[in-house]
Amino acid sequence: MFTKILYPTDFSIPAQKALDYVKHLKGAGTQEVTVLHVIDRRGLDDLARFSKRDIHDIEKELEKKATAKIKPIAEELTETGFTVNTMITQGGPCVEIMRVADEEDASLIIVGSRGTGNIEDMVLGSVSYKLIKRSRKPIMIIKR
Repeated sequence: MFTKILYPTDFSIPAQKALDYVKHLKGAGTQEVTVLHVIDRRGLDDLARFSKRDIHDIEKELEKKATAKIKPIAEELTETGFTVNTMITQGGPCVEIMRVADEEDASLIIVGSRGTGNIEDMVLGSVSYKLIKRSRKPIMIIKR
């Protein structure tokens, strides 16, 4: 039923918990997983206005860190038996997740209920909430 999963991650604890659910779906017929990390472009644009550092250097640094974090996830999923694709994009997280889900023809999106946002006591993170409201794809939200 869910042969191709999109797993967006911000590398937070709830995202790690969602990864455990991705792995459990191997036994249910899931064959392929796309691991996606979105570098939030909105934060970069704000940073560019106030930082003395070159924004392109900051982008490269963020991509390098994301690549280092996404690699062990891909290896773990490959060891589980999945075909794995990794992607690092820039933009608004919700928009990018929905775009990649459509482009990759994902049959399911699995995300943690909250990410690395600043508001600790939210029941549902803003990205998860927007995905529920806007996505045309099925979504599994994993509570923390």
